[in-house]
Amino acid sequence: MKANNTKRVLGIILIAVLSSVITLFGYDQINKKRSRAVSGNVGEYVSSFGQDKNVVLTNLTASQGYFDFTEAAEKAVHGVVHVKTKAVREQVVIDPFDFFFGFGGRQQIIPREQVGFGSGVIVSKDGYIITNNHVVEGATEVSVTLNDEREFTAKVVGADAQSDIALLKIDGDNFPYLSFGNSDALRVGEWVLAIGNPFNLTSTVTAGIVSAKNRTNIVGENMGLQSFIQIDAAVNPGNSGGALVNTKGELVGINTAIYSETGNFTGYAFAIPISIAGKVAADLKEYGIVQRAVLGIQVPNIEYLKRYDPKRASELAKIQGVMVEDFSDRSPAKAAGIEKGDIIKAINNVPIRNFGELQYQLSKYRPGDKVKVTVDRKGSEKTFTVELINMQGSTEIIKRPDALKILGATFKALSDEQKRRLGISSGVEVTDVTKDGIFNKEGIKKGFIIMRINNSPVNNEDDVARIVASVAARGVDEDKVILIAGFYPPNGRTQYIAIDLSKK
Repeated sequence: MKANNTKRVLGIILIAVLSSVITLFGYDQINKKRSRAVSGNVGEYVSSFGQDKNVVLTNLTASQGYFDFTEAAEKAVHGVVHVKTKAVREQVVIDPFDFFFGFGGRQQIIPREQVGFGSGVIVSKDGYIITNNHVVEGATEVSVTLNDEREFTAKVVGADAQSDIALLKIDGDNFPYLSFGNSDALRVGEWVLAIGNPFNLTSTVTAGIVSAKNRTNIVGENMGLQSFIQIDAAVNPGNSGGALVNTKGELVGINTAIYSETGNFTGYAFAIPISIAGKVAADLKEYGIVQRAVLGIQVPNIEYLKRYDPKRASELAKIQGVMVEDFSDRSPAKAAGIEKGDIIKAINNVPIRNFGELQYQLSKYRPGDKVKVTVDRKGSEKTFTVELINMQGSTEIIKRPDALKILGATFKALSDEQKRRLGISSGVEVTDVTKDGIFNKEGIKKGFIIMRINNSPVNNEDDVARIVASVAARGVDEDKVILIAGFYPPNGRTQYIAIDLSKK
């Protein structure tokens, strides 16, 4: 009898052990499949920043059955930083004595230091941080404070106004970071968390749902690429550059804009999908500039037509897709066989309903990549393979131009004492000028002090190189002018010198 009981107990234990093994094996396979799915969508960004592909799953619901975001928040909050910037802005001041006593109200331009705040997201253990371009634009100093209150001086590796993304770097190792998620897999109605520093309230977490995807025309025209995730989590000034994470604690977006008449949150906020932000950041890290791929097509300007041809605008609004109205001078789409009047319906089998979605899909690729473009041609579906080109008309990856070679000059940073004696807050000294360089042709000589280029302060050779390279790399149809503000010490007047880099 005891032997039978012993056998029965051993059998139960064996079954339990086998069940546990099978369960663990099944979980491992599911997690591996999920990891492959994640890396398949964001593998490029993961490899660029050395992230661990094994993402830990977190629970959406507590044992009591209600929604529980504590694990996702705890995992993500340590990877979000507080960004502090210092910038010098020129302020025009009228002397009241001159104004009231008839001397014409002479104006003075006085530099004023301004302090700004925002957020950023650590995306690698060695200290790369993604934030918004508008958070650090024009800054003379950038510092970041981690969730554990450690403070670091940050270097701006690169910035891109068109996508409103900037990449920072702090020195160190083994920083907590957020793993990239798959923003394409987000669904309307899905829970998300916004993490940042609104009103300087550090490490703030708010929750909401994805209200819409691929929102366009939300912010000004300076931001050319717009395809936002719309959320109803509370986002306020200071949240810019912070993290939008899913319930697994994965980074799926960079919080960027608020839809509000007051400047504060009134219902909706917008985030840049990580499929865009991650690719831009990877480009800035690897190449110094963003690699943009184009089809070489022209599409109808709906906003123009709404004003001047509302009937046609109404007809175009009914189209599910993007109509090809014309082609650029060098068009890979035309070379592949696409014709005027074709309606683009899909890129690599991803449905396209409007121009924003077309921009969004193309933003994931680089020049030289080949994509399948599906079009509707008078009711007949056709698919073409198009090799995408860069803004300059070739399939090559654009390297960051050698700005110092372009300008034909070398530069030296000024010490704080030199700046104080000169009465300036930013500046670099031109230490040498080559005979055949642009500077020499424009009359800029050795000893000239450059305070700003394109209204952005410069304090070292890297600042000059970054600004000039970003302008020089623009497309063939874009403006390539830099405006230099500087003077000859000790008391030379401020000169403003415009240089067209396209004529170098």
